[in-house]
Amino acid sequence: MTDYDSLLATLRARFSCRAFRPDPVADDVITQIVDAARHVPSWCNAQPWQLIITKGAATDRFRDALYATAETTAPAPDMPWPEGYPDIYGDRRRACGFQLYDAVGIEKGDRAASAQQMMENFRLFGAPHVAIVTAPRVLGPYGALDTGGFVTAFCLAAQALDVATIPQAAVAAQAPFVRDHFDVAKDQLILCAISFGHADPDHPVNGFRTDRATTDAIIDWRTE
Repeated sequence: MTDYDSLLATLRARFSCRAFRPDPVADDVITQIVDAARHVPSWCNAQPWQLIITKGAATDRFRDALYATAETTAPAPDMPWPEGYPDIYGDRRRACGFQLYDAVGIEKGDRAASAQQMMENFRLFGAPHVAIVTAPRVLGPYGALDTGGFVTAFCLAAQALDVATIPQAAVAAQAPFVRDHFDVAKDQLILCAISFGHADPDHPVNGFRTDRATTDAIIDWRTE
């Protein structure tokens, strides 16, 4: 198998896990994941990414407090959310949502059940660990862009080590709470969280996979 084949297999195997087993990931495995992810490129080699990683009681304290906060507090992310999802972007978003709801038996139009499923974000889907991902505010969108590359590499390295992940913008929507809970400096943007652990293979929510656009839909070849 070539390096390309190995990478492609890891990319295809990775999925957004929404049900985790409670057993923790060993510290040395977590360190391996971060050690791999830190090799991604960044503008001027700034390497803006920073992580807070929880384990044990720290995860449970955060999970419980985050859920309680999300029940009563409106979103207030550090980075502006998308203005909308027009055209194909909205189609893809809806398709993902319908697949998720079908997997867990939520009827179309059952807003109460779909809202409750959304709230599972704030339980971290039962993961034993969460990484809070931040970058310096002064670096703006390009610091966030660089850190997005780190998030991708983190998820792929985790997959290669049989650790499941789900990057979560929902957690960053509660940025004021997260900042206070972990005493994150105001000069750091809270960009997202990555909940991670070992996937529960028997939970139906982990049984669906989203489609990807073809290369023809992505590439605009220019020859003149």
